[in-house]
Amino acid sequence: MKAAFLVAPEGAEQRELTSPWQAVASAGGEPRLVSTRPGRVRAFEHLDKGDEFPVDAVVSEVSADDFDALVLPGGVANPDFLRTDRDAVAFVRGFFERGRPVAVICHGPWTLIEADVVRGRTLTSWPSLRTDLRNAGADWVDEEVHVCTRGPSTLISSRKPDDLAAFDRVLVAELAAVADATARR
Repeated sequence: MKAAFLVAPEGAEQRELTSPWQAVASAGGEPRLVSTRPGRVRAFEHLDKGDEFPVDAVVSEVSADDFDALVLPGGVANPDFLRTDRDAVAFVRGFFERGRPVAVICHGPWTLIEADVVRGRTLTSWPSLRTDLRNAGADWVDEEVHVCTRGPSTLISSRKPDDLAAFDRVLVAELAAVADATARR
C-alpha cells in the first residue's frame, strides 16, 4: 500500500507526520511525502521548529491515482497553507472521488473543508474546528478516533497528538483491509 502524506513546506505537526508514517512503514506500506514544493519540509513541535524531511513528490506532479491512501497531518499552519493551494485541494478531492481512504488529524480537516468533501460525513478534529466543520455540512464528534464510512471513501479522523496510538492502529487496519480487498480482485 502506497500512502501519500500531504504537507505544506512548513508547519506540519511533527508527531502527526512521523507517528502514522512509522506505523504505515512498520506494517509493510510505502509512505511517500508529498508537498507543494520540492526539496525539504520543516515540521513543527507545536510552535517550535522541528526536523526537516525530504519531499518525495510535488503535489502538482502526482494524482490520487498514484496512491492507495492519503494521510493529512495537522498543525495549525500546515492545513491553512494547503487549503490555499489549488493543486493540493484537487489532490485531496481526488481521493474522495476515487473512493480511497483518507486519514486526517487535528487541524487537517481545514483542507477537507476547502475540498468540499465533508458534507454529510462524521468526523472529529481539534475542538476549535467544530464550528467550521458543522458549517461545511459535517457532523462533528469529540472522539479519540472516528471512522466514517458514509461516502465513497473511508474517512479516519482524530483530534490531537495524544490520540495518535488509536489513529495509527485504525489507519493500519484500514490499509490492511484495502490491501486484502485489492488482492481478492
